[in-house]
Amino acid sequence: MFKKVLIANRGEIALRVIRACREMGIRTVAVFSQADADSLHVRHADESVCIGPAPSPKSYLNVPSIIAAAEVTNADAIHPGTGFLAESAHFAEVCRECKIAFIGPSVENIATMGDKVQARQSVGKAGIPLVPSGRRRRRGLRSHQHELADTEDEALAIAREIGYPVMIKAAAGGGGRGIRAAHNDVSLVALFRTTRAEAKAAFGREDVYIEKLVQDARHIEFQVMGDQHGNIIHFGERDCSIQRKHQKLVEETPSNIDPKVRDEIGRLVLRAARAIHYENAGTMEFLVTDDGEFYFLEMNTRIQVEHTITEQVCGEDLVKWQIRVAAGERLTLEQKNVTLKGHAIQCRINAEDPDKGFMPTPGRIVTYQTPGGPGVRIDSHAFAGYLIPPYYDSLISKLVTFGATREEAIARMRRALDEYTIAGVKTTIPFHRRVMDDTDFLAGCVHTSFVERLGIA
Repeated sequence: MFKKVLIANRGEIALRVIRACREMGIRTVAVFSQADADSLHVRHADESVCIGPAPSPKSYLNVPSIIAAAEVTNADAIHPGTGFLAESAHFAEVCRECKIAFIGPSVENIATMGDKVQARQSVGKAGIPLVPSGRRRRRGLRSHQHELADTEDEALAIAREIGYPVMIKAAAGGGGRGIRAAHNDVSLVALFRTTRAEAKAAFGREDVYIEKLVQDARHIEFQVMGDQHGNIIHFGERDCSIQRKHQKLVEETPSNIDPKVRDEIGRLVLRAARAIHYENAGTMEFLVTDDGEFYFLEMNTRIQVEHTITEQVCGEDLVKWQIRVAAGERLTLEQKNVTLKGHAIQCRINAEDPDKGFMPTPGRIVTYQTPGGPGVRIDSHAFAGYLIPPYYDSLISKLVTFGATREEAIARMRRALDEYTIAGVKTTIPFHRRVMDDTDFLAGCVHTSFVERLGIA
């Protein structure tokens, strides 16, 4: 087992990893930017290293600085958390070259599944249905390049072939960036260059592809875990349909899909993961329609922000499993022994103003009083007096409730939201309270257009 782990991230996920390591008897190293000198992850780590000024490219995404911090503190492993480094094959390769264990999938896994086009082709071979996408007919291209659209004319030809509406999607990256919906030729041309530019800025690659926009569908993702010995299991699915501009806001498990569809997707997920010899934590994401049709979207080769709710229903610590399998240990669980009980819901409490288009509201938290009681979990790095910097994502905390039934989990979430007091900055707490009272949500009828229907997208 590792003796010392450096956490190449910030905020609540850094604190989450630190806590898991402490329970496992592993020492920790926190890295931080100048803006995060007073952050809780710095306070709770055994050691800490400042890696640069506030902007992420100069600190949290600065690979040489992070590797130097690991070397100077003699860390034998790095956990990248949930950020972009978690899905960077380059970063994983640098760790391998420096003889530092990367707590995540293999370099090969990330390279294959981190490219959405290659990921589509890999799972397609395993029999998973894919969202319809056009293919260019040009000699001399590698297999995955046939789906990329390099020019507006190629994009128009593909869109007309598969039919509007369509999605323009970055081949690399994730986090809801580099994705645009086009409903006709005019909007496609207008958004094509914008999407490529955003992809280039966010992920270093401007490659995009065009696929059919599946409307009125649920966003369902399956949590998988693999070890280095060929063992693969999944921990069920999560419904992440309540999202704004492809950024998730509310997640729950289990989802309200047909049990037969759930079983079929789970079977195919395991087949696809085995085919690529997948290691460590990851999620395969799908669109599922009300009539039971489902299509692969992408794979996230990392632990997800919403892993919390899966932990609540399966009784396992997924971060500890990440660390164990990265250290070469075998999964001691078999799929037949994975038992999911109860229902869990997560609300992302962000420093954003829902009444002003979810505008970020950085600033100092004056009052911070968290809820408690049965079935309530808070993952947060915030505290009274904490200054929310303007440089990073706006997540303050992940509020999770668990109950024997969905109704109990919702009732506890209502109570927890009413108890949660944050003063000094605007938050998304009022938005979540509105969701918990929505008749469609209460009936389990949610789709990716849910927030737009509320009229506050």
